[in-house]
Amino acid sequence: MDGKTLARIGAVVFVAIAVTATAIEMTRKGDRQNSPVTQAHSLPEQDPLGAELARCSGMGEAGARDPSCLKTWAENRRRFLGEPAPPPAPAAPATMFPSAPADEPPAKIPPTIQAEPSRPEAR
Repeated sequence: MDGKTLARIGAVVFVAIAVTATAIEMTRKGDRQNSPVTQAHSLPEQDPLGAELARCSGMGEAGARDPSCLKTWAENRRRFLGEPAPPPAPAAPATMFPSAPADEPPAKIPPTIQAEPSRPEAR
């Protein structure tokens, strides 16, 4: 046998092994739940932000005017860039005097005493 024939036989054997391995892999059913296609469908269930991003991208041009989509995209940008979360807005106090108990009315504030304006002295 010369070298060309041996190389051709080797190439045919290699192709036959590759085709056989591909056919075996395509007929396997046991590992389907770990495939990337299956994992892509379960991502929205794990990450609500991902589900909202998918919803907004499916809206097309209307997503650019949707306030919830704008908030979702801003949150996605913030996560992607690694920026810290904005501090929560301070809650407004429920009463005018937050330290006073809620069942008691606030104490009555005494009226202020106003001084008479000074008058120039008569000489």
